[in-house]
Amino acid sequence: MGSLVLKRLAAVVAVAVGLAAADVGAGERVVVSLDGTWQIAEGSLGQPPAEFAHTAPVPGLADLATPPFELPGATVSLDDRGKPWLKPADPRREAFWYRRTFQVDRPLPAVALLKVHKARYGTKVLLNGQAVGEHEPCFTPGWLDVRAHLKPAGAENELLIRVGASLAQVPPNLTDGWDNEKSRYIPGIYDSVELVLCGTPHVVNIQTVPDVEQRSVRAVIELANAGAAAGPIRLKGTVREAKSGRVAGNAELDASAPSAGTTAKVELTIPIRDAHLWTPEDPFLYELEIGTGADVARTRFGLRTFATDPATGRVILNGRPYYLRGSNVCIYRFFEDAERGTLPWDREWVRKLHRRFKAMHWNSLRYCIGFPPELWYEIADEEGILIQDEFPIWYSRAKDGWPEAITPADLAVEFTEWMRERWNHPCVVIWDAQNETSNDRVIAAAIQQVRGLDLSRRPWDNGWGTPQQPGDISEGHPYRSSRPGFRLGNLARETGIPDNGPRRNAGPPYLINEYGWLWINRDGSLPTLTVDVYKRLLGENASVEDRRRYYARTLAAKTEFWRVRRQCAGVLHFCGLGYSRPDGQTSDNFTDVKTLEFEPNFFRYVRDAFAPVGVVIDFWEDRLAKGATASIPVRVVNDLEADWSGQVVLRLMRDGQAIFEQQKDVRAAGQELGSAEFELSFPTEEATLELTAEIRGSDGQPIRSVRDLRVADLPKNHALGARVKASSEVRNAQGFFPAALAVDGREETRWSSEFADDQWLEVDLGRAVPVSRVTMAWEHACGRAYAIEVSQDGSAWREVWRTESGKGGMDEIRFAPVEARYVRFRGDRRATPHGFSLWELQVFER
Repeated sequence: MGSLVLKRLAAVVAVAVGLAAADVGAGERVVVSLDGTWQIAEGSLGQPPAEFAHTAPVPGLADLATPPFELPGATVSLDDRGKPWLKPADPRREAFWYRRTFQVDRPLPAVALLKVHKARYGTKVLLNGQAVGEHEPCFTPGWLDVRAHLKPAGAENELLIRVGASLAQVPPNLTDGWDNEKSRYIPGIYDSVELVLCGTPHVVNIQTVPDVEQRSVRAVIELANAGAAAGPIRLKGTVREAKSGRVAGNAELDASAPSAGTTAKVELTIPIRDAHLWTPEDPFLYELEIGTGADVARTRFGLRTFATDPATGRVILNGRPYYLRGSNVCIYRFFEDAERGTLPWDREWVRKLHRRFKAMHWNSLRYCIGFPPELWYEIADEEGILIQDEFPIWYSRAKDGWPEAITPADLAVEFTEWMRERWNHPCVVIWDAQNETSNDRVIAAAIQQVRGLDLSRRPWDNGWGTPQQPGDISEGHPYRSSRPGFRLGNLARETGIPDNGPRRNAGPPYLINEYGWLWINRDGSLPTLTVDVYKRLLGENASVEDRRRYYARTLAAKTEFWRVRRQCAGVLHFCGLGYSRPDGQTSDNFTDVKTLEFEPNFFRYVRDAFAPVGVVIDFWEDRLAKGATASIPVRVVNDLEADWSGQVVLRLMRDGQAIFEQQKDVRAAGQELGSAEFELSFPTEEATLELTAEIRGSDGQPIRSVRDLRVADLPKNHALGARVKASSEVRNAQGFFPAALAVDGREETRWSSEFADDQWLEVDLGRAVPVSRVTMAWEHACGRAYAIEVSQDGSAWREVWRTESGKGGMDEIRFAPVEARYVRFRGDRRATPHGFSLWELQVFER
């Protein structure tokens, strides 16, 4: 019964393809979609299966097969996720084979090309039992000439596409999409498959180069000749408004066709009447049509330019400064999410997702460590979202940060295919070569080989490698909550320039595209990276609602901080879409990913923090002494070109009642800050307070900034700024880590000893004082066996506390009260191959 159904399905598809192909005439091109339900079978790489007993959607992944296969792809244990050299295999099969049939119901044209937009892991194509060719890269389109293998008009063609079952099938000289925080690598044809039929000379590629000042588009056209006689041709270029179809410009050019079997490039500039620019706020699209007389090719574009200004650290959109606000999409992580299903290929769901993102006041996204299906870029063009397009490279834990077999030439081939596919999308504004990989030996060389191909000269982001020319992005991931001792008050000592990112030559423009480290799964459970964070910040008994509220309000405050310092070209939260599971490391912020419902606290607080005209309480202390007074600066952040004027209302709330309320007039010029200062006196008794600033945003709706404050007796840290010395201090490629950084009050600086046991750090408190508590905030390089010692004279030491089982994180050490002028940490044995490293050491009386 199943095979009968499959044969009927194939017949229906063949008729549809035949009718479409029948429209091919002189000078026309037909692009036939081969998407739909295919047959699929598992097997070896070398031989097609004898039977196809399963079906699966194309585009899609092999885990969507009916009936299902047993766990298709490779699974990586938590312990092995930092080992990209393992290239895990699928233990059950080497390959999946996809099969379908189709007909072409007319004489075959001169050109017939099969395009497999994206498939992993590598593709091999057979047509009518004959090998057509292979395309081994996993993230870029494969183009295969199938003309010689097609049967005559009306005959049934059998198409087989083989994909590797796992990373083990990816050649060692190609990238494989490794991600240190993924557990599943599922194969499949995850983007569309098309048959392109046309005459020749024909268009191989068009690169549009918009000129905003001249209100024109330059078309760089790559022509090929599949066998026609060489001779003069007249190229016709027409620009139409994509939505209305109205002709907005045209031009013609007499040229010579390339000789048979060769390619050539020609250029055509087309003025655009009543030109309409593309922006995220007004994503106006055009369609460019190029005719050769034997072929007509079409591509969409926007009249949009994008650059950076190293002097100001800003991005420049259509010649004007522009601030990026946004998030990340980790589509390959979402591929392994339990709720994924067919959602990534559901155009309505994808459009709604991008609209939900825009409802957060986001104008930009990083498509992070992987490329979604092509329809995502089409929708980003239509909805108006700027895309930082990140190639799926994350080899930070490989030797030298890079797999040895991949050369610059190998990587340049993949980069070239990527750029040629994407360069006409107005949404794509940054070529992002990789994530958090510091290797400069291969990636940098590949960037230099290919960057000149993009005639629009978009900037590049080289992850944590060296920026390759002025104006390239320095991306930062200033995760602060992961550090023991984090609290919002620490931000007051930051400059607003992220301190992690490129290892060398970092400089403006800076772009923060990850920060937070406060993830909560959709169901309220915690991913692995934040279990200890919430224990430290809220205690083990905090409720799900407590955590969600803390997450949202703290992330909002961090967003405000990075925006108001105006040191960065953009701030992008991590992440808008990913996976959500207990053994995962991160999560998105939906409670229901199918209906795209945001967690309510996240939507309420974080949305306001990203408002184009926002308000920021630029006061970061979250602990105040009883009866303290303070001047509270409130800033209005204006990302828009138009000036903003209005009132700022500041309220201090206690138990839901306002104990202070005042309003002031503020003006924020276009793309500038406006400010007001408020003088507050805080209660003389212990209290938990909420400080709120409110404005009316550019749309007239209320926008708020919120801080949680605690008024209490504050213990004195006797070690803050004290004289300090250590057994050793490290200076290496990452910087200098002197002892003084352990007592400077800044949780983003640290001391590190040399990489050896038996080290110490000694603090001189200046005079003898009572002490009974020491806190130590460990970097990853923590101690296993260590002690706390005290002394009156710096010579005779007494041990007051020790452990043989240190675990890092935040040490809260208590001992019987004792008078001491000197306090010493003594490290006997390390827990890692590195040294002993402390973000901060504090000493208290109680």
